[in-house]
Amino acid sequence: MRLYGYLASASTLALILTAAAPARAADANAADGDAGPALEELLVTAQKRSENLQDTPIAISVLTSQGLEDRNVYSLVDLGDGAIPSLKVAPFFSRPGALIMNVRGIGVLSDSNQPARDQGVGIYVDGVYLGRPQGLGTALYDVESIEVLKGPQGTLFGRNTEGGAVSITTKRPTGEFGLMAKAGVSNFAGYVGEMHLDLPRVANISVKLDGVVTARDGWVKNPLATAEDFGGYNKRALRARLLWEPVANFTADYAYDAAYDATTTLYQQFLAASTYPTALAPAAGNTASTKRIRNATFGVPQRESIGRTEGHRLTLDWKLSDHALVKSITSYRDLTQSQWDNGSVAQSAGVFRTGATFLNQDYGRYSLAYFKQQQSSEEVQLIGDLPRIKYVLGALYYRERVSDNARAFATNTFTDAVGVNGVPRAIDPLTQRIDRASEVTTKSYGAFGQATYTPPLLDDALHITAGGRFTRDEKKGRMRTINNVNFPLGSAGRIIGGLTSPNPLDESWERFDPILNVAFDVSEDILVYGKYSTGYKSGGANSRSLRYAPFDPETVAMFEAGAKAEFMDRRVRVNVSAYDGRYKDIQLDFSAQYLQTDPVTGALLQTQRTTTETTNAPGKGKLRGFEADVAFAVTDELTVSGSYAYNKVKIPDTLNPFPQANGRIITVPIPIYQVYTPENAASFSIDYSRPAFGEARFVAHLDGNYGDGYYANYTDVAYDPVTRAVTIRQPKGDSSFLVNARLSIADLPTGPGRTTVSIWSRNLLNQEHVFAKFLSDRTGLGGFFNEPRTFGLEVSMKM
Repeated sequence: MRLYGYLASASTLALILTAAAPARAADANAADGDAGPALEELLVTAQKRSENLQDTPIAISVLTSQGLEDRNVYSLVDLGDGAIPSLKVAPFFSRPGALIMNVRGIGVLSDSNQPARDQGVGIYVDGVYLGRPQGLGTALYDVESIEVLKGPQGTLFGRNTEGGAVSITTKRPTGEFGLMAKAGVSNFAGYVGEMHLDLPRVANISVKLDGVVTARDGWVKNPLATAEDFGGYNKRALRARLLWEPVANFTADYAYDAAYDATTTLYQQFLAASTYPTALAPAAGNTASTKRIRNATFGVPQRESIGRTEGHRLTLDWKLSDHALVKSITSYRDLTQSQWDNGSVAQSAGVFRTGATFLNQDYGRYSLAYFKQQQSSEEVQLIGDLPRIKYVLGALYYRERVSDNARAFATNTFTDAVGVNGVPRAIDPLTQRIDRASEVTTKSYGAFGQATYTPPLLDDALHITAGGRFTRDEKKGRMRTINNVNFPLGSAGRIIGGLTSPNPLDESWERFDPILNVAFDVSEDILVYGKYSTGYKSGGANSRSLRYAPFDPETVAMFEAGAKAEFMDRRVRVNVSAYDGRYKDIQLDFSAQYLQTDPVTGALLQTQRTTTETTNAPGKGKLRGFEADVAFAVTDELTVSGSYAYNKVKIPDTLNPFPQANGRIITVPIPIYQVYTPENAASFSIDYSRPAFGEARFVAHLDGNYGDGYYANYTDVAYDPVTRAVTIRQPKGDSSFLVNARLSIADLPTGPGRTTVSIWSRNLLNQEHVFAKFLSDRTGLGGFFNEPRTFGLEVSMKM
């Protein structure tokens, strides 16, 4: 019933806009005889062809290259402030170079860093799918636009797009000489350098070279002088792109890119001691604070986590005729990512009393991991149009091989009885026991087709789109090591070192993802549509498990209704959408640290710590929400825009598959919360530009981003298994409101080019909030704060 309400709301708004548009446009024309201000036309490629955003019956948000510069976005990490309300971006705390990406509350619920697991939001760069969350934090190149496609995109984009897709398009070579160079400095010893060089076309070949470097010290000081601070980064990237155009109907576009991303882990702050009967006393040196601190409480060894990516892409476009195009996208990519994480020292069990004295008690949990991936893909598309039909057909092959290993150990020892002073332990991190190691090979095959038919009626205002995609995923892998016990190839079922060697992963899944979309041109400037689509996230296995048992794909089916309108001679743009979906076979992890309350004694029961298991939740979850994007060209000099997203996710209560410490299986399902999903999120921006002096312009940008607090852990800490009353509730993070600003004197004539001088700030008001909170009955409340205010000066020149 909610869907009908959403459809009615969208239709009502469309009728209002239909009535309002002609009158307002006429008023505007009467008041001003010329064209007046107008919003920029936005082109998108959501349907595998370049189209006007307003003519595309899909909910899409777009950030242009200018929008990225205004917000000082150098990597996808910088979109975490909420520039696009429907998209939530957050770093994995232990390795900030890996990102959590959710759209409409769908994408990541559990640990997707593992080799045999995937995210539910697909990331694409120039049509190439990036298969891992590792490496997503690298520096961006010369970006043309970032499109966020909301809702399942299973037909045209395929696997792992149940929540949506993020499509990044970079700038092509122009074939004419052009140079842009930028240099800047910022607080926390930050700096940035950027260069984009276009070379003149020679022998029908155009070349473009891009390079960027950006770095910053950590913003939480590590008291250990020889160690890295927390929250710093050093990103470097380069790309070479060649465009060959030997004849009018054929192009070959080759790109090579390489990136280096060194980050230090975020710092988990000790917010409050536990007040529960099972609480441990904190060390005297471990002071709780609800304010963002600049100095860590303990000095611990901390290295940079380093990610390296390298890739090749070849895109061939062959125009068969004015109405048909064949496209081939071939790619190969290589990724390595290390992890050095000691950021949870203030919340690790070692800084809480576990004995009679703190003397000689170890603390500081150093989590090390190494991840390696290689992927290759080939996609072929046929894109064309007939008198009343637009179509796209395609096929895809994707292969990746992934491996990882991980270990964790204590790094420091207290030298006094109360827990104030400590020293690093004399150990070699790389000789410590391996907790887990796994490897997996994935192959995916897909074939898809989609067509839009415009029947000869209603003045060609009706457009019916239908399509589907068949996909087959295959995953083969194994656990090589569990708890420092190595399992030789072919040892499944044997008991080695007290552990049963787990069965290898050898699974395949097949899917068909359809789409049906009906759109109607209410007028030349107003489009309404209704859509049904599906998507899925691939199945796999949990490498933190003792059993390495397979789990199935999770799926999303969604109805969406929307309206897109422009009026007042394209001065005002209003795009709205509402959706109602079903979330099925949700992949859930149950950590061994999960606690329950004994129904007889009231004592907290703790499970084993060595493993987690993944299960597909029974029943169907529910997804519903509403989104709006509005822009208004107030004058030629002033543009204001705003976006809002309401999102509600309900996941079925689910059984914990773990036996409890007393051997009992609890048969009462527990409540599950969606993570990294603010229920309400909004953003606004104000852009102002006017002549300053001579040929120079004064340019100002201000944006603000609001988000409700959200869960970072999807289960409560403890509950009564009989009444299901929560006895220790997991808290949400804080709500946030972040403001960014940029002021520029642009286009100053300087010799052969033009120079722009800018000052900028992110988190201008220095607002602080804990975006992720984690509660333990023993060690209390910990959490991760947002970054403090950053600001800087940049000078750029274009020729």
